Amino acid sequence: MKKTLLATILIVILASSLTTGALAQSYSFAVDNQVVNVYWNEDGSLSLDYTFDFSNDAFASPIEYVDVGLPNNNFDYGSISASVDGTPVSISSDYQGDGCCGIAVELGSRSIPPGQKGRVFVSIGRISRVLYPDSESSDYASAVFMPSYFGSQYAHGSTDMTVVFHLPPGVQPDQPKYHLPQGWPGPSEPAAGFDPDGRITYTWRSSDANAYSQYTFGASFPRTYVPASAVYTPSLWETLGIDPEDLVGFAFCSMFALFFFGAPILGVVSERKRKMKYLPPKISIEGHGVKRGLTAVEAAILMEQPLDKVMTMILFGLVKKNAAEVITRDPLRIKALEPLPEDLRTYEKSFLDAFTVSNNNAAQRRKALQELTVSLIRSVQDKMKGFSRKETIEYYKSINERAWAQIEAAGTPEVKSQMYADALEWTMLDKEYDDRTRRTFTGPIFVPVWWHHYDPVYRSRGVSGGVSLPSSSGGGGSGSVPGSAFAASVVTGVQNFSSKVIGDLTGFTSKVTNVTNPPPKPSSSSYRGGGRSGGGGCACACAACACACAGGGR
Repeated sequence: MKKTLLATILIVILASSLTTGALAQSYSFAVDNQVVNVYWNEDGSLSLDYTFDFSNDAFASPIEYVDVGLPNNNFDYGSISASVDGTPVSISSDYQGDGCCGIAVELGSRSIPPGQKGRVFVSIGRISRVLYPDSESSDYASAVFMPSYFGSQYAHGSTDMTVVFHLPPGVQPDQPKYHLPQGWPGPSEPAAGFDPDGRITYTWRSSDANAYSQYTFGASFPRTYVPASAVYTPSLWETLGIDPEDLVGFAFCSMFALFFFGAPILGVVSERKRKMKYLPPKISIEGHGVKRGLTAVEAAILMEQPLDKVMTMILFGLVKKNAAEVITRDPLRIKALEPLPEDLRTYEKSFLDAFTVSNNNAAQRRKALQELTVSLIRSVQDKMKGFSRKETIEYYKSINERAWAQIEAAGTPEVKSQMYADALEWTMLDKEYDDRTRRTFTGPIFVPVWWHHYDPVYRSRGVSGGVSLPSSSGGGGSGSVPGSAFAASVVTGVQNFSSKVIGDLTGFTSKVTNVTNPPPKPSSSSYRGGGRSGGGGCACACAACACACAGGGR
């Protein structure tokens, strides 16, 4: 009797276990519509609003929970709320989805029965540490997001999906950049617009999406619209995905890490070099013959000289033409001299405008100088049509070398000084002009007649143009100065222009390059921000992007 009773109990337990297992595997539903509003806030945090329209299959179990994965644990639990068909439901920390972290929506009495539909709305008010440095521009922040998705064993059918990015307040229409989405079946280019609060929006929509695939979206915007501390820079260990305590494991894996990460590092270096290449590729399509008649500034553009040097060349040209005067060196302030010469070139006029119209606003001035550079590059591009870039560059290099040879061969300080003053912009085409200037002017030198317009200190002494600086110890006698001091003043002009006006040369140049020589459209794997996704039906990208994932009923 006891054996019979025991056998019966075992059969009941086994049957119950099998039934429970069958029920646990009977989730089956469609997500007819999914809308995700992604708010990138002015404090650098992220807010999310999800709307899921579920259609539960007639043979399936009720949908009792929805697991929503979050990008990290830095979320405000008190800011989270949810509802089903407008009725509030509870939130718990009983998250059972895949991924590092998340929350569970308990549908409770609002569970979606078999064969029924239900709209689940979830709002997450604040998640921090979700912005990362943009890989293409040091002064931009990268915002990457992966919407919710379900396991393909639970979800089926197509989903009309909409993802809306709301950029931080104040971002201007010409500033942000969208990233090409990954895996997205709809248009890559989002619809741009404004939300009711006046924030710029990027909207991606596709009726051919589904609820079980991973889609990644992104955008970049200037860092100035969020606190500097909000843009998170991953540590080396986080970037490599290595536990710093596991040094032994790291030692064994370092060779493999070098292999896998060496290529991306080389890619970053290559990309940095590409940003400094501001000429469009079509200017390199070879024609025939030399394009003569370019100015030293235009030749510098053709040679893709650093833009801080190009800007300094323009400044020297204006001073020599008696069109501009340097008021102060630090900060650099320039005033136009009236009447302006009639032979000023377009880029020289734009240069003066950048310093006189900007009212000492550094950001406006940099933008004006970038616009000047873009126009100058396009002008050089037009002039080079039908001519050989290679032959033309060699021609202007020869002019540079002849100028230096004549200066170095000059017999007296007066002649050497005059020749250098006349050919100053051409000598600057030499990539090593700074060292060459210091080597050439070791003896006394006489100051050019226009120097008082360039050097406020010299001008303050009440010395008119055409007269040399007072002598100093080690000089060449009365009426002369050490050439090394003069050379240093010329050389540091470029350095001062870079640090005081342009700022970060790479960032300044990259904004020009993005217009004149933009990078090719990224492939599906080149979105900015990085990140990694876990496997399974509910995965989170928990490194450089924000995501959410949900499970079915349970």
